[in-house]
Amino acid sequence: FGGITMNLDLTTFSPAERSTLQLRALYEQAGYRKYRMARFEEYALYQQYESFLPDPQVVTFTDLDGKLRAIRPDVTLSIAKNAQPAPGSCKKYYYTEQVCRPSRESHTFAEISQMGLECLGAVGAAQQAEVVRLARQSLNALGESSVLELGHMGYVTAWLDGVGVAKADRPALLAMLQQKNPHGLLEAARAAGLPDADARDLVSLLELHGPLSATLAAARGRCRFDGQRAALEELTALQNDLGEAGRGLCLDLSLAGDMDYYNGLVFTGYLSGAARPVLKGGRYDLLIRRFTPGAGAIGFALYLDELDRLAAPLPPVRAGEEGTWLNIALPKGRLGDKAYALLAGAGYGAGDYTDSRRLVVENPDAKVRYFLVKPSDVAIYVEHGAADVGLVGKDILAESGADVYELLDTGMGRCRMCVAGPKTFADDESRALRVATKFVNIARAHYEGTGREIDIIKLNGSIELAPILGLSDVIVDIVETGTTLRENDLAVLEEFMPISARLIANKASYKFKQSAITALLQAMKEALAK
Repeated sequence: FGGITMNLDLTTFSPAERSTLQLRALYEQAGYRKYRMARFEEYALYQQYESFLPDPQVVTFTDLDGKLRAIRPDVTLSIAKNAQPAPGSCKKYYYTEQVCRPSRESHTFAEISQMGLECLGAVGAAQQAEVVRLARQSLNALGESSVLELGHMGYVTAWLDGVGVAKADRPALLAMLQQKNPHGLLEAARAAGLPDADARDLVSLLELHGPLSATLAAARGRCRFDGQRAALEELTALQNDLGEAGRGLCLDLSLAGDMDYYNGLVFTGYLSGAARPVLKGGRYDLLIRRFTPGAGAIGFALYLDELDRLAAPLPPVRAGEEGTWLNIALPKGRLGDKAYALLAGAGYGAGDYTDSRRLVVENPDAKVRYFLVKPSDVAIYVEHGAADVGLVGKDILAESGADVYELLDTGMGRCRMCVAGPKTFADDESRALRVATKFVNIARAHYEGTGREIDIIKLNGSIELAPILGLSDVIVDIVETGTTLRENDLAVLEEFMPISARLIANKASYKFKQSAITALLQAMKEALAK
C-alpha cells in the first residue's frame, strides 16, 4: 500500500475538540506525557482527603469485588497518589479526562471535561516558570483575548499569621476576599476580633490588583511581615524567569484559594466571552507531600466545556456593537427604580426607562445597556455573563449562592433577615425545630452554624401564617418594619443578616472591563455620598 495523506479540516471539530488537539501538541513538545487513569477510584481515597476536593459529594457504588468505589471527581488527587517521583526527579504529565461533580444549577451530578498538566517532584523556579508559561500559551491558543492572573497564597497567609488571626476565623475572611466584598470583609474582620486598623488594612488588600509590575511595586511599600516580602520576591523572580512571556500578566494579591490545598503561587485564566474562568492552577505541595514526603507540585486544569459555550452566536442585542459596553441588570419594581435613580445620578442614565415596556434600554453615547429582569434573576444573569454587573438584594444573593464579586453595599432597601415566631415561643430542643421559609439555603446555613436540628418547610408566600396554624414553630423571613408580625401576634426572635441592595459583577467581566466597572463603582460611591 502506498502512503496515505490525511488532511484534517479542524473547522468541523467543536472548540473543545480543536483545543484538545492543539494543546496536546503543545504539552508534548514541552516534554509532558499523557497520563491515563481508570474512571473509578476507591472511595477511601476521597474520604481520607476530602478537604482537597472541590466538593465533598461524590457518586459511589459497590464494585463486583465488594469494594466501595467512586466515579472520579478530581484528577490531580489520583495523579499525586500514583506519581511517586524519586528524590531529585521531576515527573511531567498532561491529561484529558472527565470528572463527575455536583452542579449547583441543575441540582444533579454532571460530567465536566478537563484538560491539564501536572509537574511533580523536584519543582524549582525553572519548573514553576515553565508551567506558568504553558498556562499562558494555552490561553493564547484558545482565544484572541485572554487574561492570566497570578496570586500568591503566602502573601495573605503571612498577613493572617502576622496579626494572629485564629484558624477558625480564616474561612470567613477568605470567602470575603474571594468575593472582593469590602463591606463583608470589614464586618468579618471585626467579628474575628481584629483592631480597626488591622481590619481596614486587610480590606486594603483588595486594592492590590492590576498589571504585574505595577502591582508588585505598590505591594512592596505595604508589606508588614517577612512572609509577605518572601511572596513578592518569589513573584519578582518568576517575572524575571518568564521574560517576554510574562508581558501582559496580571497580579491580584487578594486572590486566595483553598488554604488546605494551595500553598504558594496560584493563577486563574479567563477568555473574552466566557462567563467563568477557563483555567485554574497553582502550587499544591501540601497534597503531594501526603504521598511523597519532600516533593513539590504545580499544575493547572482547563475547563473544556466553557470553550463550547463560546461557540454560541452573539445575542441580537449585542450584534454589531463597537467599543466596550457595560451591561447592567436591574430588578423590576421599587428597588430597581431606586437603583436606576442612583445610576442616573452617577452619570449613567439612559432616558426615562419607566416610560418603556422594553426589557432592554440603552444609552449609546455612554455605552451602557440596562436589562430589566425579575429581582430573583439578577444574580443569575450576572453569574452567567449575560450582564456584566447588577443590583440585587443581599437576600437573593445569599439564597442563590451565585459565584460573583460583591463590590458595594448601596444601603438601599435596608431590612433584615430574622427568625420570628409567637411572642410566647420557647424552643423545645428535644425535637427538630420546624422552620417555614422561602429562603431555604439561608435558613439551613444559619441553623447549621448554631448546630440546631431543623425541619424546613418551603413556602412561597404568606410565611407568617405557618406558625399561626401550627404548620411550623418559627419562620425565617425578611422583616422591614415588623408591622405584619405585630398584627399577627408574632415577634422577632433573632436577627442574623442585614439586607440591602448590593452591586455585583461577573468575575470574567471584571477582568476584561475592569476600568469601566471601576469607574462605575467610583461614580456610585460619590453619588451615594452626596
